[in-house]
Amino acid sequence: MYTLKNNLKITHFALLMSVLNILFFHYPFFKFVFNNLEYKSTNGISIIISLIILMLVLNAFVFFLIFFLSRLVGKFLLVVFFIINSIAVYFINTYSIIIDESMIGNILNTKYEESSSFFSIKLLVYVILFGVIPSIYIIKVKIINVTLKKFSIITSLTLLLILALVFVNASNWLWIDKNSKKLGGLAMPWSYSVNISLFYAHEYKRNQKEILLPNAIIKDNQKSIVVLVIGESARSQNFSLYGYKKNTNPLLSKTPNLFHFNAISDATYTTAGVKSILEHTNSDELYEILPNYLYRNNVEVIWRTTNWGEPPIHIKNFQNRDFLRPNCTGQGCDYDEILLTGLKEEILASKKNKILIVLHTSISHGPSYSKKYPPTFETFKPICNSVELGNCSHEELINAYDNTIVYTDYILSNVIADLKQLPAYKSTMIFVSDHGESLGEKNLYMHGLPMSIAPKEQYEIPFIVWLSDNSSKHLKPNKTLSQNHVFHSVLNFLNIESSIYNEEMNIFK
Repeated sequence: MYTLKNNLKITHFALLMSVLNILFFHYPFFKFVFNNLEYKSTNGISIIISLIILMLVLNAFVFFLIFFLSRLVGKFLLVVFFIINSIAVYFINTYSIIIDESMIGNILNTKYEESSSFFSIKLLVYVILFGVIPSIYIIKVKIINVTLKKFSIITSLTLLLILALVFVNASNWLWIDKNSKKLGGLAMPWSYSVNISLFYAHEYKRNQKEILLPNAIIKDNQKSIVVLVIGESARSQNFSLYGYKKNTNPLLSKTPNLFHFNAISDATYTTAGVKSILEHTNSDELYEILPNYLYRNNVEVIWRTTNWGEPPIHIKNFQNRDFLRPNCTGQGCDYDEILLTGLKEEILASKKNKILIVLHTSISHGPSYSKKYPPTFETFKPICNSVELGNCSHEELINAYDNTIVYTDYILSNVIADLKQLPAYKSTMIFVSDHGESLGEKNLYMHGLPMSIAPKEQYEIPFIVWLSDNSSKHLKPNKTLSQNHVFHSVLNFLNIESSIYNEEMNIFK
């Protein structure tokens, strides 16, 4: 019978711990992989083998580094990891949870009385079998270290192997990126260790004090509404308003008082793009953003979202999908139409004359473009249904994406229709996307490349404006706009005076 040795070289020990980590704690991880992958295909087999090797090598490498620096600290951390892993896997297997950042928030905010109710014999068995017993061995084993020279050689070779694995599997990263949140939430011990760090980092950011802007003054009592619709991954070249050959804007193209402008995003990912739309100038500083600024200065502000990634929002009416769903009926509630639920009624119920409504959509976010719109909006066929975009034909991929633009057209048209039914208000709708999207051009997909090397598909975005007949506003002959134009244009339309207002960044006249 094979018995574990009490004396092990550090390399053998690190590899053993990595193997045990995979065997004990990664059944849910690989169950998810097999359930969400065409595992009999060449790509599927490649992804599975790569994940196993990468996980084995990366974990062993991290353990090796920790133990080389300090065997005492290494043993302490491994004991903690194995015990917490055993508890985490128990809850994953029992309650089908994912250890993501939101779950970490739930755990850290759970009171003792509530958490103690989860105790069970089964949990105790998990902790003893997968936590305590391995920990006893970890504590007892004598680890033989290596010389600095051998450490350098092992480190270099391991890094080369990791880089080679990443390079060889470049075509498979789309699937991994698509499922990264769930994969990360099932990878032990990194699911909770990374997400605890993210949770506290984001908590710090949420609690960080904004740099307040100078107070503003509302100059009149005219009832005015701005509806700012923030698009997700919408690129202008696929809007027929911008000359696209396919009719992706059948409704907006027939809408009077509608204007469109060329625009460039300040970034190619959501958090930075949304921040740029909401701030008065492009800056790394955390200045007070538009909804917070207007809310503080007595404007009614309503934020509705099916997305994420916005800077900290400090307003009363922050409404996500869960908030809106109880009052929503019909198939559209599963899609971004939910953002329109009771919108007109909420406007009429407001006691303030100046209103800003922000609708943060998620319609064109990949790679599951075909899942982002109701079946009735499947205008262009055939479509790509795979998250492995490289496996679809270019026509299928473009068709699926174009259908999201058709659905965006429908959403925007409904916003305009609601505003038209409010003749007591002068109103405008502004639609601007957070960034663009690559759809296979130059063998690139989705978004996120640094602006210095990003293709135009990832930063050329739509900037669409509608004005009510009674608005008394016109539009300047703008050429290319930035996302920062939004802040100053909203101030102008609502007739709000502020010392940070920049007339050159205003689209109205």
